[in-house]
Amino acid sequence: MLRVAIYTRVSTDDQAEEGYSLEAQMERLEAYCEAQGWEVAEKYVDDGFSGRSVKRPAYQRMMDERDRWDAILVMKMDRIHRNSKNFMVMMENLERWGKQFMSMQEELDTSSAMGRFVVDIIQRLAQLESEQIGERTYSGMAQKAESGGMLGLFPPFGYRVKDKELVVVEEEAEVVRDLYRRYCAGETMADLAESLNKHGIRTRKGNRWTLYSVRHILHNPIYAGFRRWDGILVRSKHPSIIDVKLFNDAQLVAADRTKDPRFKSASTLPL
Repeated sequence: MLRVAIYTRVSTDDQAEEGYSLEAQMERLEAYCEAQGWEVAEKYVDDGFSGRSVKRPAYQRMMDERDRWDAILVMKMDRIHRNSKNFMVMMENLERWGKQFMSMQEELDTSSAMGRFVVDIIQRLAQLESEQIGERTYSGMAQKAESGGMLGLFPPFGYRVKDKELVVVEEEAEVVRDLYRRYCAGETMADLAESLNKHGIRTRKGNRWTLYSVRHILHNPIYAGFRRWDGILVRSKHPSIIDVKLFNDAQLVAADRTKDPRFKSASTLPL
């Protein structure tokens, strides 16, 4: 008797779609196995995970427990992968392990050459659909960035989020201003990190300061009232902590001090 691993998955976007609920998938797959006379060896369920990544706990556990089953059964191919490369890697592994893959809705299995060919074609179409969804999402986020809107930002040191807007944390903001002034006056980033740690000041996550965490503050245009997302730099509606001139002065100092020719050109903001 064929031992089958049933795999079901829904992402956040799938939750509202009829026929994609975990319960609906499992019920139909169990009935299918019973009709075929197959043994359900194990059930693997990923709730709220995207099919574009393999970093799914149930999926990973299923692969680790491959000795327990002979074939994987899904309701639809996009339930297991929405990325052709990941799908083909899985198929190569299954072939090497002597395992099969079956999709109930497409009525396909990989025990024949034709089945494997059709599976590959359908998977590439699924990836095309997924990429088109991603492009539409990207376009919407770009429009929001261009208008200065929030993009699920984790507030940097000096700010917090209130009512979906950035507001200044004055105690932290004074630290930021002090860092900019002292850096422009001649202190190095390493000196500034050492000074912060000496005075018991910690980063937003409670860590010690490093040259790199100081550098992130000194090069972040958000403190001067700007936002940058994927190359888009716009004035934002949030309150600034420093003025544009001080930010630009810091960029000029950094460009002058660096020995790397790639960073000799300062990334200043429009006044």
